[in-house]
Amino acid sequence: MAFTPPQRLVRALAETAPDGDDWLERLPELAQQVVARAGLTVERVQVPGGRSSLVLLVRTSEGVPAALKLAPERARPGSERAALAHWGGRGAVQLLEADVGEGALLEERLHPDVSVRSLPEAKALLEAAGTLRRLWVAPPEGHGFETVEERTARQARAMRADADADAELAPLVNAALGAREELLAAPPEQVLLHGTFRQSKVLAGDRMPWLAVGPDPVVGEMAFDLARLVRDRVEDLIASPSGAAITRRRIKRLAESLEVDQERLRGWTLFRAVESGVRARRVGRVKDSELLLEFADWL
Repeated sequence: MAFTPPQRLVRALAETAPDGDDWLERLPELAQQVVARAGLTVERVQVPGGRSSLVLLVRTSEGVPAALKLAPERARPGSERAALAHWGGRGAVQLLEADVGEGALLEERLHPDVSVRSLPEAKALLEAAGTLRRLWVAPPEGHGFETVEERTARQARAMRADADADAELAPLVNAALGAREELLAAPPEQVLLHGTFRQSKVLAGDRMPWLAVGPDPVVGEMAFDLARLVRDRVEDLIASPSGAAITRRRIKRLAESLEVDQERLRGWTLFRAVESGVRARRVGRVKDSELLLEFADWL
């Protein structure tokens, strides 16, 4: 099966690929193996697709429309599979088969070109928040999901190293790390989180109007999940003369609608914006970094 991986995926994986990684080169062969094993018919590659996986629009042997997702091990597809199985289609895309191959997920087909982001901003936030609420459930007993403390500890080490190498980053990094320490000192109830939730991760479906896709699941407090949603459409926020005020109102509105502590939401929004901004700077995405760090400075 000959195809060219979407350039968005190629660029994104190049930022994180360890030396010697050949997953992209092996991807056509891997895709062919999974398609043959599962008896699928490929319609097309979803473009532009995601930043960590290839999505093929396929049909099962019974003619059912589906989406086949292929991801490298560093994108934690096993963890995604476990979370989707636990949610069982409640608020999230549904698995059609539990195991179609290593790094592969066969999911119900949604409408990949229609996300919540296509709605007016106020409506988009409302629909996204409602979807997110359905995902916040107790994790399965004896789960192997990463925790917020574990994930952010790894991120914090990288942030410190970057701040040590670039004094310009130090004030925001120190503020973000201080916020993290305070938040982890007394965490509230721990639930299963999407982990990388934003408007573009909520797609239109037939079974339900909106369903979440592409989780990088983690167990922790709700405010951590909601924090990524606060900065959605960050480029529009930065371009607006009242962007800082809009951000504060957004934090207040989301916190109240989902019954999350407003200060905890502000703290995790700060940490996640700084972490993303520093990481973008590390891999050479200068414009993205500038937007995120300016946004973080408002908090």
